[in-house]
Amino acid sequence: MKKKILIYGVGPFGSLFAERLSEAGHSVFLLDHGERQQELKTYGVITENTETRKQTVTRLPVVERLNEEDIYDLVIIPMRKNRVSDILPVLAANKKIPTFLFMMNNAAGQQEFIEALGKERVMAGFPHPGGFKNGHVMHMMPVEEAKPMVLPIGEADGSVTARTREVAKVLSSMRGYRVEIRKDMDDWLKTHVALLIPTLAPAVYACNTELEHFAVTRDAHVLLKRALHESLQATQNAGIPLAPPGLRIIDRIPEPVFVLALGKLAKSSTFENVMGHLKTAADEVEHLTDEFYEMIWPGNTPTPTVDELTEYTYGFKEPLPVGSKNIPLRWGVVYSAAIGVAASAALIALIKKQREYSGMDIN
Repeated sequence: MKKKILIYGVGPFGSLFAERLSEAGHSVFLLDHGERQQELKTYGVITENTETRKQTVTRLPVVERLNEEDIYDLVIIPMRKNRVSDILPVLAANKKIPTFLFMMNNAAGQQEFIEALGKERVMAGFPHPGGFKNGHVMHMMPVEEAKPMVLPIGEADGSVTARTREVAKVLSSMRGYRVEIRKDMDDWLKTHVALLIPTLAPAVYACNTELEHFAVTRDAHVLLKRALHESLQATQNAGIPLAPPGLRIIDRIPEPVFVLALGKLAKSSTFENVMGHLKTAADEVEHLTDEFYEMIWPGNTPTPTVDELTEYTYGFKEPLPVGSKNIPLRWGVVYSAAIGVAASAALIALIKKQREYSGMDIN
């Protein structure tokens, strides 16, 4: 059954979802504000494949606001977390919409959304793949049928209901996607923030958000590796299970192997996409860094490297010199070749953010 869907926040992810949901036959409406609203009216939704450079143009109805009497089967909110609080009163004023699906980085949990809308109307998820805005064009990593992208979603309380499955089927109708219903969506989101926000993001900012600068600056890679260990440990010490637990293998990669692999990955098209996003998302990263520190506070875990790195997020430190490699590598224990291969594969999966975690698949 086709649905009437509102995409509230038509950035990179919202644009790709709008394109694919419309292609699947759903009735899709767009809502954004300011300059982006005008872009949608003038140009439509334009996405560009970062590998092939092929552009797709999709024209859909643009609404200027969400009214109290508006009816949609589903509202998808693929928005930066720091901008959501401003729209919650508008969402709450509408009592007719059954489901609001928040798809974003989130280390603070769903309580703010539940208090505004009610638990029965809140779902959480995370959008894939990476993308960034350049003018009115959204540059997106490829999402193809031959290699489906996983979209994790779940209820705030971890239950699986008829509503959960219905939303999963809607999202699974998008070309190139398959949906994974998770009972631990909140832990998944918190783990995702711990993996990237106090580690990769500030390491990139320490290199002026420049691809070549980051690729040749070993000290940034070393700090990232050490911050990752602290971040995962602090998350667990705060009582938050890593989701999925197998991500711990990343922490077992010997530091020299990690640094070598990261230096090579930093020259890839995938990393170019990461850079593009981080250049435009500094406000979101700072907000999520605050959430991360609040999240790990109950565990009282020292995080000296994270603290050092996040000074770059907040703009408190000058960038690292290009090519600096003053921090000695820690060789530690020599791992078997099998573990090294598996760990390297795990690192690649982390950077590409194309992980296919265990869970409940919707066909």
